[in-house]
Amino acid sequence: MLTPEFLPTTRDEMDDLGWDCLDVILVTGDSYIDSPFIGVAVIGRVLAEAGYRVGVIAQPTVESDEDIRRLGEPRLFWGVSGGSIDSMVANYTALKKKRRSDDYTPGGENTRRPDRAVIAYSNLIRRAFKNTAPIVLGGIEASLRRIAHYDYWSDSVRRAILFDAKATYLLYGMAESSVLDLANCLGAGEDARRLRGLSFIASAAEVDSLSQGYLRLPSFETVKEDKLAFIDMFQAFYHNNDPLTAQGLVQPHGDRFLVQNPPALYPAQAALDAVYALPFARAQHPYYEQQGPVKALETIRFAISTHRGCYGECNFCAIAVHEGRTIRSRSQASVIDEVRRIASHPQFKGIIPDLGGPTANMYGFECAKKLKSGVCADKRCLAPQICPVLKIDHQPALDLLRAARRVAGVKKVFVASGIRYDMVVADRHNGQEYLQEVVTHHTSGQMKIAPEHTEPGVLARMGKPDAGSLLQFKEMFERTTRAAGKEQYLTYYLIAAHPGCTETDMRRLKYFTSQRLKINPEQVQVFTPTPSTYSSVMYYTEMDPFSRQPIFVEKDLRRKARQKEIVVGKDEAQRAPAPRRGAPPPPRRPAPAKPRPALRKRTRG
Repeated sequence: MLTPEFLPTTRDEMDDLGWDCLDVILVTGDSYIDSPFIGVAVIGRVLAEAGYRVGVIAQPTVESDEDIRRLGEPRLFWGVSGGSIDSMVANYTALKKKRRSDDYTPGGENTRRPDRAVIAYSNLIRRAFKNTAPIVLGGIEASLRRIAHYDYWSDSVRRAILFDAKATYLLYGMAESSVLDLANCLGAGEDARRLRGLSFIASAAEVDSLSQGYLRLPSFETVKEDKLAFIDMFQAFYHNNDPLTAQGLVQPHGDRFLVQNPPALYPAQAALDAVYALPFARAQHPYYEQQGPVKALETIRFAISTHRGCYGECNFCAIAVHEGRTIRSRSQASVIDEVRRIASHPQFKGIIPDLGGPTANMYGFECAKKLKSGVCADKRCLAPQICPVLKIDHQPALDLLRAARRVAGVKKVFVASGIRYDMVVADRHNGQEYLQEVVTHHTSGQMKIAPEHTEPGVLARMGKPDAGSLLQFKEMFERTTRAAGKEQYLTYYLIAAHPGCTETDMRRLKYFTSQRLKINPEQVQVFTPTPSTYSSVMYYTEMDPFSRQPIFVEKDLRRKARQKEIVVGKDEAQRAPAPRRGAPPPPRRPAPAKPRPALRKRTRG
């Protein structure tokens, strides 16, 4: 029997609600978990709050039409997502081995999510329903593959995903406002192709009228053959992601055109608060729960997201493209209201496992210049050094953590989503006090930080700060931990085989971790090239995309594994070479190169 807190996923549940059909059916590669951390659940809740009748089909089998036909056809559109993780990342390791487990699948066995899930589900819908309602792609898999992109698993440049999925529209980014605008347009019978945050395919006859003033990217055929053109394409794509400054984009694919409208405007704080006030069940839907539990729910059930976006812009991370480079913070009142709701949940045991965001200590402040004029085109907020215009202030985060701890029924609030240690070091007013607060009250034995590497050249390729701030933070943490009378440790996340990284670099990293950090690293992952990141551009082109100079890229799977073994192996420390003397700091990131002739504005006439 359906409880009011879930969207329907069976005909019986629709009947209980008195619904003969649905306006929107959402199809996802995850099990249906009703949580503010699950994109499909958020989109479904936002649409339902606006009065639309929404259903969910989770992990439908692609071998038959049985699952996909369960709810009938929607009146307005199908919403298709690969799930919380790109399906190829979910299904394969960095060394291209099939993963056995899936934290978002009932029972945990990786048997339910197809490769290239967005394409598989779109094709499934087309097979089952001829001339059906529009198919709309969304979620991280679609968002990061919305233009021509390098695909690591096929080692090829693939078309924009709309072409392979044969879908009608794609909504990129977080998409709450875009999906409402789309539903309203389709419900009114209006043309949706002008909406912000939307991509679509246009014919040669349509493209000029639909993309006046848009920037024209090199064609799919060109970037597939010319790596410099691929770099040009990605630079233009990356620098047209900010809602305040972005142009629309057009990319030819044969005789058709991918059109990307400018991004949706970021929600105001009140609108963001309203999303997190929606009545999420924080549970797996009973229909899917009977198939087995999902491990992801253990982590996210009582966790709280305080903000969106990240201006760290690590080159290997896609958050800047998907969520944006501008922080949007919830109000303290909104977060504390959520803490109170969680505290009253019958399954709550007093522990909030995480209060944070993509980077926990970015909550509550932003660059005033960025908020007014958009992100800078020629520099980053944190790398290679912290921009002086960004006034780092941990006071809002301090106030929030202290308020959360005071809520009745809450025993412990952890900050587990990671912090930028260089920001703590740089905050001369509140950095030490913030660290003391986290160490004393919000750490569970280990604090996670992600230096990723220690060699200057590799850090520069990653877009990460130099190792000096890491050592400063380590000293601050250990001093603060001793003063608090705690036995706590730092956990360091590291990456092997990133573009520009050699075995010699890994041996120097091993020397640094054993001699300076006094650890034998365990949290080491092999770099995975994922779509829409600068690091993947480096991997594919074997060039630095900022200088256009050749760089070393390890592509042999065995030698990639060897790079990891150098760092985790306990016998490697004695063989690791001493660090370079006088190693220079990472170079400043150059301004984006001027577009080559292939990049030009589309104008009428």
